[in-house]
Amino acid sequence: MRALRIYAGPVARQHLQRHGLQAGDVSVIPGAAGGPKGLILGLLDRFIFGPWLAGSSQPVHLVGASIGAWRMATACLNDPLAAFQRLEHDYIHQHYELQLGQKRPTAEMVSERFGQSLADFYGGRVGEVLNHARYHLHIVTSRGRHILGREHKLRTPMGYLGAFLTNTVHRKAMGAWLERVVFSTASTQQPGAACAPLPFGTDDYRTRQIPLDEANFYPALQASCSIPFVLKAIHDIPGAPPGAYWDGGITDYHLHLNYAASQAAINSGATDIDSERAGGQNGLVLYPHFQKSVVPGWLDKSLKWRHHATHHLDTMVLLAPDPDWVKTLPNGKLPDRNDFIHYGNDLAGRVKAWQAAVSASTQLADEFEAWLAKPDMGQVQAL
Repeated sequence: MRALRIYAGPVARQHLQRHGLQAGDVSVIPGAAGGPKGLILGLLDRFIFGPWLAGSSQPVHLVGASIGAWRMATACLNDPLAAFQRLEHDYIHQHYELQLGQKRPTAEMVSERFGQSLADFYGGRVGEVLNHARYHLHIVTSRGRHILGREHKLRTPMGYLGAFLTNTVHRKAMGAWLERVVFSTASTQQPGAACAPLPFGTDDYRTRQIPLDEANFYPALQASCSIPFVLKAIHDIPGAPPGAYWDGGITDYHLHLNYAASQAAINSGATDIDSERAGGQNGLVLYPHFQKSVVPGWLDKSLKWRHHATHHLDTMVLLAPDPDWVKTLPNGKLPDRNDFIHYGNDLAGRVKAWQAAVSASTQLADEFEAWLAKPDMGQVQAL
């Protein structure tokens, strides 16, 4: 049984038909929110950010929300292979001891433990992330507005209910409750350099961009991973507008962004590459994902009519596990947050199931490497 499915937007598909896929063709790599589901992409991450991209020289924009932000920041560390192995280990072995009768840990406990985990993981290495020679990191967060401007036991649930109802009518209208705030590394390593321009258009949703630096790296990354009601919001991030910041997946669950309208940074990154080989002026978006659908926002999960691809994804090549292959994994599914409840205090049981799923995902990386060596368009489906 094949594990990997490859999907492509129309522009990307034309490129693959003519040229296959080379590391130098890639301009953007997104990393989706989705909690433990992201573990299934670990071996693909190691291959892509290890030997494969090492064979190219162009700048690459890494856009991440929630666990995707953690993954993309990890890719910026020296020796990314070892860093991804540690990320996998640390994520799998995280544990929150439950008291008798308790179904889930408190948000305060999870936030405290997670913050310490990030400090341990990146301690003394933030400079590696901020000053990577080729990768421009963009961490996506969701900033509350008005009633959601501060976390509160009554106003926060009311605010998210309002956001949900408003979003059901029109996604862009949700900007009255929450806005997208992206923390980006500098365009160059020169002192005082401006942020690298965003590799996507921002006319789809209310957006701010903030320079990512030593002072706000940890709070920005933790905010991007702070699922409402599961973790506490992060307030008043240095260098950014005051207020409460939550998981980037709320505004951009799977980063269905307008890559087709990307700005000058992508074009400048392709100056040494034939524009035709680079999939047009803007290069290609390579997206290791855990499903075919690129759902715009967290509140769109139940809104199936928003799950189809749009022209924003025309230059995207998406890699995802085959749904039938997923059924062969422990519990017949990808790892997910419900496993924390299912296994409770049985840490060994959850670790065993998640490690088995990660081990099986070696097949995803192997099949992608084989396809790159001998591209078969019969395996490429429309996104």
